[in-house]
Amino acid sequence: MIDQTALITNDAVVLGILMSILGFVFWTSQSNHIIFKNLYKFVPPILLCYFLPGLLNSTGVISGSESKLYTIASRYLLPASLVLFTLSLDLKEIWKLRKKAGLMFLVGTFSIIIGGPISVYLVSLFAPEVVGGEGADAVWRGLSTIAGAWIGGGPNQAAMFEVFKPSTDLFSAMVALDVFVGYVWMALLLYAAGRNKEINSFLKADDQSVTEIKDKIEAYQLSIMKIPKMDDLLKILAVGFGITGIAHFGADIIAPWITINAPQLSTLSLTSGFFWIIIIATTLGMLLSLTKLRNLEGVGASRLASVFLYVLIASIGMQMNIMAIFKNPGLLIVGMIWILIHAIVLIIVAKLTKTPFFFLATGSMANVGGPASAPVIASAFHPSLAPIGVLLAVFGYVLGTYGAYVSALLMQMVSP
Repeated sequence: MIDQTALITNDAVVLGILMSILGFVFWTSQSNHIIFKNLYKFVPPILLCYFLPGLLNSTGVISGSESKLYTIASRYLLPASLVLFTLSLDLKEIWKLRKKAGLMFLVGTFSIIIGGPISVYLVSLFAPEVVGGEGADAVWRGLSTIAGAWIGGGPNQAAMFEVFKPSTDLFSAMVALDVFVGYVWMALLLYAAGRNKEINSFLKADDQSVTEIKDKIEAYQLSIMKIPKMDDLLKILAVGFGITGIAHFGADIIAPWITINAPQLSTLSLTSGFFWIIIIATTLGMLLSLTKLRNLEGVGASRLASVFLYVLIASIGMQMNIMAIFKNPGLLIVGMIWILIHAIVLIIVAKLTKTPFFFLATGSMANVGGPASAPVIASAFHPSLAPIGVLLAVFGYVLGTYGAYVSALLMQMVSP
């Protein structure tokens, strides 16, 4: 049923608004006007692409929950963008980043697991009613779904819902908490990405490995760059959406087969169609980078991929409702403490190991945001780095159910 409280419910109009926002942000980001120059000294353009649609959703102009644009962007545009981004990947160079990337991802997972019970315990000391409850209304049951969402994603969240069975009302509050805290954290990471050099200086981290990959990719792009013709653009779209079609076709076969023949693999999210769409699209994109199709980068493959990704960013932003969480402000405290613990642990480990901020931010969002959000954060550092976020998020799918289950049991132990 269409949300009649929203001023605009026609998705064609909503899409026009989102595209206008993207156009306005990038037009003003290149402007020499003093107002815009001062604005973008402090606010990265990507953050406005994310925040402005969220503001429209929060004020009731549009309805992110009722719009189908996010589904379209995440299921069609995201896989296509990943294919086009991976066309120019230097797999040998990406492999060199595995240790730092893997470290921060696992630290992020660990911090989410322990952050839940610590935040429940701390809040119980001064407001036990907030984290109490009995039976299906026990708050720890609802928080188990947050742990699933923040380590893996939607499938892991659904798994925790089935295992611990929180009440419908409690789960609705947790969805609001997940969206609000998760997207506020994403906004902070997007802002911080614009301060990458300053943060790396604080961490005493050498960003050379990430910089080298960006430089090599940019050098390769410049060496093959030419003005695209219409047939070049059609080739790019054919590859991007052709592989996306193959990914959907494969997912429609693999996920139901596993569901029927090996349902126990649901704990690894292998029964999720979206999981297989991302896996197939990314894998085929990497394989194509070993062929002559890699030269499509010269006529704008990654630039079109960036357009697709920014549409996804805007559609993610319109899911955020700043006002929803204030219906249960006590839970907001739990969520904020939880994500703060996550941030503190990541920062401590990054500083001790002198790990670049790119790995901290991408490893964090690979947990908290999953495959739809992790490439957004990675691309804020450089568009061609987006697949790294996806590859890490895939591991989140695998670990999500197990990590969330452990976290839920610990939250049960410390609940009043």
